[in-house]
Amino acid sequence: MGTRHSPLTTSHSRGDNHGEQIDSQFEALLEYLSYSRGFDFGAYKRPGLRRRIEKRMHLVGVESLDDYRDYLEVHQEEFAHLFDTILINVTSFFRDPEAWKYLADEALPRVLAARGENEPIRAWSAGCSNGAEAYTLAMILCERLGVDTFKQRLKIYATDIDEGALTQARAGTYSPAEVENVPGELLEKYFIQSENRYIFRPELRRSVIFGRHNLLTDAPISHLDLLACRNVLMYFNSEAQGHVLTRFHYALNDAGVLFLGKAEMLLTRATLFTPMELKYRVFVKVPAANHRERILAIAQAGNGNGYIARQGRLRDQAFQTSPVAQIMVDANGAVVLFNDRAADYFSLSPRDAGRPLQDLEVSYRPVELRSLLERASQERRSITVTDVSRRMHGGEQQYLEIQVVPLFDGDESLGAAILFYDQTRVHQLQEDIQRSRHELETAYEELQSTNEELETTNEELQSTNEELETTNEELQSTNEELETMNEELQSTNEELQTMNDEMRIRTDDLNQSNALLESILTSINAAVVVVDSNVHITVWNTWAEEMWGLRENEVKGQSLLTLDIGLPVEKLAGPIRACITGECEHQEITLEARNRRGKSFSCSTSLSPFIGLRQATEGVVLIMREITEDIAAALNRKG
Repeated sequence: MGTRHSPLTTSHSRGDNHGEQIDSQFEALLEYLSYSRGFDFGAYKRPGLRRRIEKRMHLVGVESLDDYRDYLEVHQEEFAHLFDTILINVTSFFRDPEAWKYLADEALPRVLAARGENEPIRAWSAGCSNGAEAYTLAMILCERLGVDTFKQRLKIYATDIDEGALTQARAGTYSPAEVENVPGELLEKYFIQSENRYIFRPELRRSVIFGRHNLLTDAPISHLDLLACRNVLMYFNSEAQGHVLTRFHYALNDAGVLFLGKAEMLLTRATLFTPMELKYRVFVKVPAANHRERILAIAQAGNGNGYIARQGRLRDQAFQTSPVAQIMVDANGAVVLFNDRAADYFSLSPRDAGRPLQDLEVSYRPVELRSLLERASQERRSITVTDVSRRMHGGEQQYLEIQVVPLFDGDESLGAAILFYDQTRVHQLQEDIQRSRHELETAYEELQSTNEELETTNEELQSTNEELETTNEELQSTNEELETMNEELQSTNEELQTMNDEMRIRTDDLNQSNALLESILTSINAAVVVVDSNVHITVWNTWAEEMWGLRENEVKGQSLLTLDIGLPVEKLAGPIRACITGECEHQEITLEARNRRGKSFSCSTSLSPFIGLRQATEGVVLIMREITEDIAAALNRKG
């Protein structure tokens, strides 16, 4: 048997063509994850991403990437295991304690000094995982501000893409091992111990708002004073890192502080942030005004014809690099210009310049452009078509807003400009808004206590026009349910305690009765034997042990008629049966017997029915005595 290898790890050894095939299968799998479950891993570093997917393939016993995609389609539960493997949640309280100490002692005073005495303070823990980092921020800020000021002024937004991690973070409960790094005085001050769990204080927990957020695609939370994103950027490629850091720069106030993990640097965006303490990865924002001043200085450096030439090149470059796809056609319908974005969208090449637009696929796909051009020229106004859907090369759905603008020089028609605005993100946001509205309507009936979070979400939507915070907190209602359950449990415990007391009293009474019965049986100077309706022995007192030489534990449960004790027990069968059936109430029988010492004697046996609790005959009581001279005389007198 040879060693089994994953296709991901052996592609180079099988040739370049096979490696390219594996790469295409890998990218196809990522696209499938994106459009089927909404997780876009396109910006993640490929080697680490491959290792984690390969790990899941080994665990489920799948050889190839295509087979694994088929496996995902059949076994829907595998998505959750795969995402848990990819979205590594490695975090802890006060991770890198020296960095946290610097943040608390040096960076926070700078942040707080920039805010007015009563102004709100906003912080964001991006990639919060199980919430340990967000609650660490809450503790150091509460230590700096005081509890009352903390509850009045502070909001901490904690986000992650992993819903499982967010569920644990919202609960705010941790095991002793998870809070091991929390200093003892802070643990006692900010956590409530319940059995073997530690719960973050509920009144402070309300200032921490958890929500799902994708750093690459979702709009950033704005107007922040402090942003902590530790050991998250390291999983992205350089382009994605630059994109995220640009969003962080927009999100922070001018005096804002960025706190990264020790494995991360800002090599790609040094102009956006400057180190406050590089050792601990604490950075401050470079205000946007500095960028404007540099741009003005560059513009003022130009003069004369050189400046005019640069202006022309600038216009050309601006047209080519515009994020809006543009195609220019002349009055005869021939393509004159198109920029890079249009070439990328519609697979246009330099050979297409000068060709009639009607000869190109873009003239009828994704929408009929020729009729729009004719209409715009006739009506001398812009024509706009919205919500145009098209399938891109990678299988993704794109939504465009197409605007046809006629170009005139006086009364002369020069042609038209066709602009393609990518509205995919807006369309997705609209769908998110509709879905979130439905969730909010449902949650409002159950969670009236989340008004504060909803008001905060509305504030974010109004300030960014592209941002939606879809999380509603259930903590208040959960606490009320727990309090109700505690009251019910206390009531139940009181009832159980009362029942236990009654049972203890009854047990004491029963023990006293048993002790009294034992004393009576011991005090009777005769062998006392009680048998049930099946003639099985239930009582055998100490006098019976002394007379017949058998202990109670040796005979209890056995039939009296089968014992070999020196007494002709077979002669007792009839009288016993007569007592059980009620034929007679009391009998006296004298039998010749031999005791345990071998002594022969006359045994007087008295048989009486045993009346049970149900007032029915449940057996027979036998009292056996050795007939002495005194007893014989008494019997003679009785006779």
